[in-house]
Amino acid sequence: MVWWWWIIPAIVGVAGVIFLLSGLGAFFRGRFLSGGLGAIGGGGLAAAAVIAALLGMNVQTYARLTYERPVATIRVKQLGPQYFETTVTQPAASETGEPVSATYPLHGDEWRIEAQVLRWKPWANVLGLDTQYRLDRLSGRYQSIQQEREGIRSVHALSGGDQPDALSWRVNAWDMARKYRRYVDAVDTLYGGGAYMPMADGAEYEVWITQSGLIARPTNEAARQASSEGWTEVN
Repeated sequence: MVWWWWIIPAIVGVAGVIFLLSGLGAFFRGRFLSGGLGAIGGGGLAAAAVIAALLGMNVQTYARLTYERPVATIRVKQLGPQYFETTVTQPAASETGEPVSATYPLHGDEWRIEAQVLRWKPWANVLGLDTQYRLDRLSGRYQSIQQEREGIRSVHALSGGDQPDALSWRVNAWDMARKYRRYVDAVDTLYGGGAYMPMADGAEYEVWITQSGLIARPTNEAARQASSEGWTEVN
């Protein structure tokens, strides 16, 4: 959260109130000119602080409600008809950590990534709580319903995301949300979410978690072409 949006208006507002009260005191003691000028100046500072605070709240609210962060990069290599190799790279879990990559074979026309999602209410987002996620699985998906029923299935377990902290004294948002939801109504919902995109040789995608859930975006020409051709079956 950008705290200076609040600190600077607060300082200016306090100064304005001090000048205003000082000016009013001087005015009622008979120093009409200096008191009046002090009251007007103090009132102006206080008004400017209120306007700045409202502007800051507006900017902060927009920034918080549109905040998103990366979940994974997915690179696709075609090995055969409706058969692909997908490399999933997750960002480093900490500033000193390294990205984690793993490769999975998938059958079908599309890849699908799924996660458990903890979504907060908008007012909690504004206060600084971001949507939490835990990756669950990666699977292949057929365009044809018939193939989806009868074709070769490929499902792989994933791990990663906002996992519980190993230290028992740290606050675990998932457990807190489940145990104390009835007392602090900050949780919008706990649900399973997913995103899927077409598979094509050489395609690359990025998966992001937003305050509303998972989204996927093509990041190179092969992926953009595959995702703009109407979600056709792969040859």
